[in-house]
Amino acid sequence: MLSFKGMRFPIDVILVCIRWYVAYPLSYRHIEEIMGERGVSVDHSTINRWAIRFLPLIEKPSRKHKRKVGSSWRMDETYIKVKGIWQYLYRAVDKEGKTVDFLLTAHRDMTAAKRFFEKAMFENGMPDKIAMDKSGANKAAIDKINGGMAVPIAIRQVKYLNNIVDQDHRAIKRVTRPMLGFKSFCAAVNVLAGIELMHMIRKGQFAIDGATTMSAADQFYALAGLVRPV
Repeated sequence: MLSFKGMRFPIDVILVCIRWYVAYPLSYRHIEEIMGERGVSVDHSTINRWAIRFLPLIEKPSRKHKRKVGSSWRMDETYIKVKGIWQYLYRAVDKEGKTVDFLLTAHRDMTAAKRFFEKAMFENGMPDKIAMDKSGANKAAIDKINGGMAVPIAIRQVKYLNNIVDQDHRAIKRVTRPMLGFKSFCAAVNVLAGIELMHMIRKGQFAIDGATTMSAADQFYALAGLVRPV
């Protein structure tokens, strides 16, 4: 399980606060107020530090328990504001709507798209085909990857096929909207990892004991409990 050695607050309080933050459209100040109503006095800046520190430590190892996704992907980018500047969140889902992977980048170009595809393929295996919009940068990235493959990945640049990933973006933006932008790129990367984790939990993407009868909250705590000490 995660090591919370030296933390002034109990593990349960920390996990509840960071789960609420990535599960619901709440600000840190909202959570500070809610915890205060429950008799726990914790500053919003402390919750911020917890989220940035612990969320990626839960999300990354949780990938070992993620169910296999399909081989037909839908890929697209959405926008996330960091320090007042729009950054690019690359995301992909399979044809059933299950999250394949995600990557926040400062640029929207062939290099960024290639980084995303390579990360997604390393974690999930090679797809048979990928649907995307008319972006030349995204197609150039796949063309470059295909250049080294005996059997190339099929590319389908048909807008309506991407409706499923466009709709999926909304679940992420619903949670990030009250955050009013991130103060640093690192904070954005770490918190988005937690938001994507909760979204995947809700979609039933994790194979852990008892998952079918567990709430999303309990699955989050279970995944946190499976993480080795840091």
